[in-house]
Amino acid sequence: MKTLVIYTSQTGFTQRYAQWIAGRTNGDLMELKEAGKREDGFFAAYDAIVYGGWCMGGKIVKLNWFLEKAANWKDKRLAAFATGASPNDNPEIDEVFGKMLTEEQRKYIRLFYCQGGLNYDKMKLPFRLMMKMYVSAMKKKKDATEAEKQKAAMIAKSYDVADVRYTDPIVAYLTGANDQ
Repeated sequence: MKTLVIYTSQTGFTQRYAQWIAGRTNGDLMELKEAGKREDGFFAAYDAIVYGGWCMGGKIVKLNWFLEKAANWKDKRLAAFATGASPNDNPEIDEVFGKMLTEEQRKYIRLFYCQGGLNYDKMKLPFRLMMKMYVSAMKKKKDATEAEKQKAAMIAKSYDVADVRYTDPIVAYLTGANDQ
């Protein structure tokens, strides 16, 4: 199965996951800015296409580009993955993902999440400031739950918990390993 992994990354987590997925599927790897320049015919050579972006404000960055293209790729195995600071088992992820695709899109696109981390050094200034304000507000919250306090402490500084094993479900889907 010929696979194409397209991604956009701000701090490197999405890029790393895209590289792992491409490596594990013997797929081709391409940044979104390059994929956006390609004619529609270019994508015809692929059996599976996956898009990766980072989470921001309950959305996958630049996912709309993929969704617009995917409407013409229904004959392919399609997936999108997001990276972010939330743990993989955060129930909010399913809630957010439930709103990203239409009922029709859910028939031919699968969504996945890969816990990555935060890298304030590589983050663009507006995003870094936004995160610092968010952390500050969380720390000042008077009736914060223990989980909220832990989250505030966790995202107050850079950390990296990316792990290739989080790509297992994506690779299984793209390669059809679970189709038996």
